[in-house]
Amino acid sequence: MGSTKQFDGKVAVVTGAGNGIGRACAIAYAQEGANVAVLDREADALAETVSRIEALGAKAMPFVGDMTKLNEVQAAFAAARKELGPIDMLLNNIGQTARENYSEFWLAKPETLQFVVNVSLMTTLNCSRQVVEEMRARKSGKIVSISSDSAMNGDIGTVDYASAKAGVLGFTRALARELGPSKINVNAVCPGPTNTRAMQRIPKDAYERAKNAIPLGELSEPEDIANAVVFLSSEKARFITGQTLMVNGGRVFY
Repeated sequence: MGSTKQFDGKVAVVTGAGNGIGRACAIAYAQEGANVAVLDREADALAETVSRIEALGAKAMPFVGDMTKLNEVQAAFAAARKELGPIDMLLNNIGQTARENYSEFWLAKPETLQFVVNVSLMTTLNCSRQVVEEMRARKSGKIVSISSDSAMNGDIGTVDYASAKAGVLGFTRALARELGPSKINVNAVCPGPTNTRAMQRIPKDAYERAKNAIPLGELSEPEDIANAVVFLSSEKARFITGQTLMVNGGRVFY
């Protein structure tokens, strides 16, 4: 009896797939039968993601590169298409806060603001641009982008990140209208604080404050976000487009 997994024969691309949410989503796609191109800057982390995908019997194609550089974005998608075939699903996961350069806006350095906008917004635009033409030609495709509930909540010290992630939501809505006639679904997922490497590195008191702000009383796991991404990438979500799905344990309502 043949496989009946919902993504059998499909190809997914996941950016920022070396750790955390990106890795969980790449594995979730593979669990549903997809072959997955995984993109990240960290070769060792990416190798672990590839190993987990291949253990599920799916194909994985790693590309180590900096997705803030357009030439590397173009090379990555060309390699994915050559190795795995036409791209059916794209998860835009790359993004980060200023981290150690965190500050209130009036103290922020211009280069920090530019970096956060580039990594958290422009990568989404540039990666999506690589798949739109072929999806329009086929009149099918799923684009899901990871935003953040900071885009809604406006957390102190994250003006750059909240602005960039709000931009992801505007991009999602506009692109959904543009691509709707081509039967392409474009949606966004907004995680809240999630149990990833970045959260594990913050001071304990900050971690506890984040957890206590969540009505469900705990941080989400990367797999919680992956479940939402898989749903929005599936035919079960065929009539959902331009939407923002909050997966944050109730920290922010929208």
